[in-house]
Amino acid sequence: MNTYSQKQRWKIVLILAALLIVIVSLWYTNRLVKKIADEERAKVELWAKAVQKKANLVKFTSELFEKIKLEERKKAELYAEATKRLATADMSDLTFILNVIQSNTTVPVILTNGKEISGSRNLDTLFEKDTSYVRKQLDVMKKNYEPIEIEYYKGKKNYLYYNDSKVFSDIKLVFDSLTKSFISEVAVNTASVPVIYTDSTKQNVIAAGKIDSATLANNTALQLRIQSMASQNTPIEIDLGEGTKHYIFYEESTLLTQLKYYPYVQFGVIGVFLIIAYSLFSTARKSEQNQVWVGMSKETAHQLGTPLSSLMAWVELLKAQGVEDSIIVELNRDLDRLNTITERFSKIGSTPNMQGEDIKQVLEHAVDYIKLRTSKNVNFTVNCTEKMPITAKISIPLFEWVVENLCKNAVDAMDGKGSINVEVTDATQFVYIDFTDTGKGIAKGKTKAVFEPGFTTKKRGWGLGLSLCKRIIENYHNGKIFVKRSEPGVGTTFRIVLNK
Repeated sequence: MNTYSQKQRWKIVLILAALLIVIVSLWYTNRLVKKIADEERAKVELWAKAVQKKANLVKFTSELFEKIKLEERKKAELYAEATKRLATADMSDLTFILNVIQSNTTVPVILTNGKEISGSRNLDTLFEKDTSYVRKQLDVMKKNYEPIEIEYYKGKKNYLYYNDSKVFSDIKLVFDSLTKSFISEVAVNTASVPVIYTDSTKQNVIAAGKIDSATLANNTALQLRIQSMASQNTPIEIDLGEGTKHYIFYEESTLLTQLKYYPYVQFGVIGVFLIIAYSLFSTARKSEQNQVWVGMSKETAHQLGTPLSSLMAWVELLKAQGVEDSIIVELNRDLDRLNTITERFSKIGSTPNMQGEDIKQVLEHAVDYIKLRTSKNVNFTVNCTEKMPITAKISIPLFEWVVENLCKNAVDAMDGKGSINVEVTDATQFVYIDFTDTGKGIAKGKTKAVFEPGFTTKKRGWGLGLSLCKRIIENYHNGKIFVKRSEPGVGTTFRIVLNK
């Protein structure tokens, strides 16, 4: 198993492990959220029952309040009737009538003839003789209740004004306090959930708890929030008596909502962290690989330097001894080739000298070199869509190295028999160079993997040829190289894209 396959397997194992961790985390978090939601719902229901019981108390107090209010009205009417009879009664009824009038010890009353005050009862004893005080009390009574008319003689009338007794006022104060306490308890609820308390229209908010002030200030946002609450939970109906109904809207607490989305936020943050970490490690790894490439290339160039110098000396010696010229020519060609290889290795890691070159001419020169050293069963062709020269900035030694590697890989894929076609296409901004062979082809899932260091399908070799091609084209020529198309058993097309 090569290094690339091992790396791919480790990637799959790590991805599966990460997915398992995510699934288990989500399962546990959802289970925890459901448990908290159930507990919170139970608290809300318990709180709602308590609210309903207190509402019932408010309703009962309201009904009691109305009964007392009615009884005090009856007392005032009885007092008025007794006053009327007092004007026409005989002596036998007088004692009873006086008892009725004197029995009213709680309801404040003032009797007038429409202009002047005839009498009063149950006012503040300290000020009942003060005319201005009595007049003020009469004004208050006129505002609160309609007077009781007393016709005492042939169309002549007196008017009896009355007000709430002190006992009734105290009960009313307690009732108002109870109502305020009820509203406060709704707003500051023990279930700690957002609530909105509205009137019977479900539009006007009486109180709210755990709702931000911005929402309360914006009526549109507030109505949307009420609708959202109603869709989540059926509002609690509060019966306050006399047909008056209020409603309590509530929803899940902010903590529970945040807890629901927490794992997704957490995984998002972890994902971003992993991406950043992977990018940093990948950059560091590539930098380390580059240093290895550069170091290896420089060392190779250095090691080749000494034997090259020695071979050049031997060629000169052979010349002096009269060896055939054809042998000397071939030796010089191989020496030139070795010099070219040495120059290529020496340029790795340094900024190459990029010059505008005729792409077709460079390709033909590189292909001719491979052609002479390859089986005659392999047919090489170089085609160009344009007759005019197509130029691009390249480093000839490095670019020829790419062409040689692609051609050698194609020859190996065809087992030394087939055809290799190199086609140059002139585009507006780019030059497209396609290398098409009739070899074994590349499996679909491995068209990108072939450029990874160490990837090889051959029994011999280090799997560095295409990786080196990618580095030269993309790092030094700012171009692109990729598998344009490939079909097993039919062949493969590699495309190089260069800037014009």
